[in-house]
Amino acid sequence: MNKLTILLLTGVLGLGVAACGDVARTSRGAPDSVDTVGEAPNLDRVLKNESDATNPIRRAQANSDIRAREQRYNLFRQGGERSDRNVQSEVRSKLEVNLPMSELAVQANDGIITVTGYVQTQNDLERIEPLAQEIRGVKDVNVQAKIGPNLPPYQG
Repeated sequence: MNKLTILLLTGVLGLGVAACGDVARTSRGAPDSVDTVGEAPNLDRVLKNESDATNPIRRAQANSDIRAREQRYNLFRQGGERSDRNVQSEVRSKLEVNLPMSELAVQANDGIITVTGYVQTQNDLERIEPLAQEIRGVKDVNVQAKIGPNLPPYQG
């Protein structure tokens, strides 16, 4: 009986990890996949995203995450290819803190980053690629994000 329970639990956990690990999102409302831009955010969601992303504790956490991944890479990999998971996480953190009113999904595949979702201004849309390129291991950026309709642009 114990073996069956362990087998079932392992299978359920494995499926959960596989389902969650494929895309990094800058906010809860961001698309679950890079195959779609998702639903355009309403003003309440945009303001909540901004509040979360500009919170000093969240900014420090995102910057700390980037630094920790860089330090682990420097310590253990020393010049080898970076994992897609690390690149994807760092790009997500970079976009989250620099484009606080966005809802973006990020996926990395062999250093090629795909970004979908919504931003609030043309300037934000144009900043996605250069921000992603700042992360070591990014080879190319495919921006499929769109500008959110009928929402006031970020003035900060």
